[in-house]
Amino acid sequence: MKCVVIEQPGKMGLQEKELPKLSKDFARIKVKAAAICATDLEVIDGNIPAKYPLTPGHEWSGIVSEVENPAHSAWIGKRVTGSNDVVCGVCEACRSGNWRYCKDFEEIGFKRPGAYAEYIDVPVCGLVELPDDLPFEYAALAEPMGVALGVWDKAEPQFGKTCLIYGAGSIGLCCLCIAKALGMRKIVVVATSKDRLDFATMLGADYVIATKEQDIFEEMGKIHSEGTDYIIEATGIEECISNSFKLCKKGGSVLLAGYGRGKHMSIRIDDIHVNNLKVIGAGNNWNQHKKAIEFMSEKKPAMELFVSEKIKLEEYEKGITAARKRPIGFVKALFTFDD
Repeated sequence: MKCVVIEQPGKMGLQEKELPKLSKDFARIKVKAAAICATDLEVIDGNIPAKYPLTPGHEWSGIVSEVENPAHSAWIGKRVTGSNDVVCGVCEACRSGNWRYCKDFEEIGFKRPGAYAEYIDVPVCGLVELPDDLPFEYAALAEPMGVALGVWDKAEPQFGKTCLIYGAGSIGLCCLCIAKALGMRKIVVVATSKDRLDFATMLGADYVIATKEQDIFEEMGKIHSEGTDYIIEATGIEECISNSFKLCKKGGSVLLAGYGRGKHMSIRIDDIHVNNLKVIGAGNNWNQHKKAIEFMSEKKPAMELFVSEKIKLEEYEKGITAARKRPIGFVKALFTFDD
């Protein structure tokens, strides 16, 4: 099969490899769509622990072509996406549903071969069947939509509350889609520039703020004059995190959904302590693919806005470059595969 391989941080290329033997209780998926995630760039650059050489990619969909256990043969031919979590299945964490706390946890696309390939092997237990009317390209985005669902689950949201989302990348925009469905009020999306804010408006944001051109505190003073009930910080940038604590309503919640890239940051603890803020780590979410597929199929958010470029596996450099430079109007590049 053809696959993109990171030999070591900063060095990657297209290779031809033999299909490996299927692991116990795994399914082999013929990949139909795979998205390039900003986290993949961190793996390429060596900023996230990974097992090299590695084929990246954790946002995918496809068709089951083979299973290891004949008891799972009903999956063959099914259109699917699924979890990237590989766990022992028997420890206390696994038995309680907290898969990612498993001491043997490994993630496809980071420690196991991922979806920048013609085939990917995944655990059968995490498979989710797709509705016939949901395109593979949209189904590949169940992972970021699932992250957004996990973020909002941790928030324990209440209908009619105000919301601010810092960041208009795929996670921020997915959080926006969920916020609309939850009945959040006066939803604000904040980004550095206007490059993606038109998408935020089309997806239902009531207000957008571009901080290169507008003062965030002045604008938010007009919109949420008493502060914001829920702030989702989806950038991982120190200034945005610090601002979130200042903009949050007394007793409100700040959800940290952005990846901080291992940086140490300075915060003013009294912004949290004095105002009784709930600060929630919200970047490690799992078991949400089924909910994400149901949400995209039933609520029909405008997923076409997320698909900026469709490329072939051989064009991986083009996709990686676009993901790095993020030109105006760009959200995601997706590998798509012909039959």
